Amino acid sequence: MNDRDTIIMHKLFEILGLAAILGLLPASAMAQAPVGAETGFVLNTFAFLIWGALVMWMCAGFTMLEAGSVRTKNASVICMKNIGLYSIAGLAYYVVGYNIMYVGVDGGFFGSLSLFRGNSASEVAFLSAAPEVIDEARETLLANSSGHATMSDWFFQMVFVATTASIISGTLAERVRLWSFFLFVVILTAFIYPVVGAWTWGGGWLADMGFQDFAGSTIVHSTGGWAALSGAMLLGARRGRFRKDGTVRQMPPSNVPIVTLGVFILWLGWFGFNGGSQLALNSATDAVALSNIFANTNIAASAGVVAALVLSKPILGRMDLLATLNGAIAGLVAITAGPDLVDHQWAILIGGVGGAIAVAGIRLLEMVRVDDVVGAIPAHLFAGVWGTLAVCVAAGGSLFVQLTGIVAIGIFVFGVSTVIWMLIDRLIGLRVSPSAEQLGQDVVELGIEAYPEFVAVPEADDDDD
Repeated sequence: MNDRDTIIMHKLFEILGLAAILGLLPASAMAQAPVGAETGFVLNTFAFLIWGALVMWMCAGFTMLEAGSVRTKNASVICMKNIGLYSIAGLAYYVVGYNIMYVGVDGGFFGSLSLFRGNSASEVAFLSAAPEVIDEARETLLANSSGHATMSDWFFQMVFVATTASIISGTLAERVRLWSFFLFVVILTAFIYPVVGAWTWGGGWLADMGFQDFAGSTIVHSTGGWAALSGAMLLGARRGRFRKDGTVRQMPPSNVPIVTLGVFILWLGWFGFNGGSQLALNSATDAVALSNIFANTNIAASAGVVAALVLSKPILGRMDLLATLNGAIAGLVAITAGPDLVDHQWAILIGGVGGAIAVAGIRLLEMVRVDDVVGAIPAHLFAGVWGTLAVCVAAGGSLFVQLTGIVAIGIFVFGVSTVIWMLIDRLIGLRVSPSAEQLGQDVVELGIEAYPEFVAVPEADDDDD
C-alpha cells in the first residue's frame, strides 16, 4: 500500500467514525469505527460553538423575564441593560478576563494579567500554511491542541460571564442608574468572576482541594447572587415597596406572558449551559454523559416547578405564578453543580428542594426588607448553595471542601462587590432620583418608552419608609 492509499484509508476511517456518531451506521459498524484526531477536533469545536450559542440565547430569556417583571415605565431600560451587559462582558472577558481565569493559574489565586486572547501559534501556522506543508501543519495543530479550536473555548466560557451579570440586572431593576450598573459589570466580568473561575475551573487552590461544581451553581449563579445581594442592600428597596406598618406592597409585573416566555428560553438555554460543560463530544462516553445531563437538567427543572407550585400558597399566601416560574430556574440552578448523575432520581430531589428554597427565599427577603424585583437571589444564590452542597450526597463530594468553596467565594464576591458598589456610589451615584423613579427610567434615562401608548404618570407616594 503506497502513501496515497494510506491517506485515503485514514480519511475513510474518519468519515466512518463521524457517520457512527451521527447514527448513520449500524451498531456493528459503529463498534469498529474509531474517531480520528481531526474528526474529534471538529466535533468538540462544533459542540462548543453550538452550546455557547444556546447559552448566549439565555440573554434573551433574561431580558424577557426582567422586562416583563418590571413596570411598563422601566422596560426599555431593562432591554438596554441586557444588551449592554452582554457586550461589555464579551469585551472585558476578551481583553483580560479569560487570561486571569485560565492562563497560568497553577494552583494559585489568579492567572495571567496579559491582555487579549487569540488563536494558538499552531492554529495561526495552520491557517497560513502553504499547500505543500498543510498536512504537516495539521498534524502539529492536532498534536498541540486541547482537542478543540482555541476561540471556541473562549466563546463558550464568555457567555457564562454574561449570565452572571444578568442575575444582578434583574435584582436591582427600577432604581439603579444605568451607567453605574454598566461600570460594575466591567469590574465583575474583567476581575471578580475571572478570579472565582481561576480558583475553580482554572485549576486554582479550590480545584486542588477537590471542589466540585460541574457547570457553575456556585461559580456562576452564586457569584451573581452575592453581587446582587450586596447591591440590593446598599441600593435599598423601590419606593413604596415596604410600608411603615411592616406590610409589603405588591408590585405586579407588567407582562406575565413575556416573563413566562423568558423562563422557557432560559430552560432551553440551560441544556447548552449544563450539556456544554461536558466540554467534549468526541466519544461514546461523552454522548452518554451528555444524554444524562440533558435528562437530569429537565427533571430537576420540572421538580422545581412542582415544588414551587405546591408551596407557594402555604408560604406566600397565594398561588403565585412568578414564584412557580422561579421554581423552574431554582431547579435548574440546583442541578447545575452535578448534572452528570447516573441515578436520575437524585435530580428530582435536588430540583424539588431548589424550587422550595426559591419560594421560601422570596418570603425571607420580604421579611428582612431586601427588594429583589425578579427573585434572582433566592433562585440563583440560595439554590446555588444548595446545589453545590447536594454534590456531597449525590456525587461523592466532600462536605468540608464544598463548604470551603461556598464560604470563600461568598466572602470574596460579597466583600469586593460591596466595596465596588460603594465606590461607584461615591463617584457617580447608584440610585436614580426620586422623581426619575416615580416617572420611570425609560423616560428619564433613555427618552424612549417600551409602551408609548401608555401615558407616563408619576405614581403617588405610598406610606413607605
